[in-house]
Amino acid sequence: MTWTVLLVAAAGCYLLKLAGLAVPARLLEHPVVERVADRIPVALLAALVAVQVFADGSRLVLDARLAALGFAVVALVLRAPFLVVVFGAALVAALLRLA
Repeated sequence: MTWTVLLVAAAGCYLLKLAGLAVPARLLEHPVVERVADRIPVALLAALVAVQVFADGSRLVLDARLAALGFAVVALVLRAPFLVVVFGAALVAALLRLA
C-alpha cells in the first residue's frame, strides 16, 4: 500500500512537471500569466507561514510563534541580515516559552 501511494505520487509529480514543459511559450509570455506566476510563490509561502504560526493541529492559537513572527517582520523591514532575523525570532520564541 505504501509503495503504491509513493509510486502514484512520484508519477503525478513527473506528469505535472511534464505538463509544465508542454505549455506553449506564447501562452507563458502573456502579461497576466506572468503576473500570476510571479505572485504564486509569495502567496504559497505566506500561507505556509500562517499555518505554522497560527495553527496547532486543528486549533487556532496565539503563542510565542506570533511574537517571533512579529520580530522577524520588524527585522526584515529594518533590513537586518537573514541570520539576525532567524536567530532573533528563535530567541524571542525561546525566551517567551521560558517565561
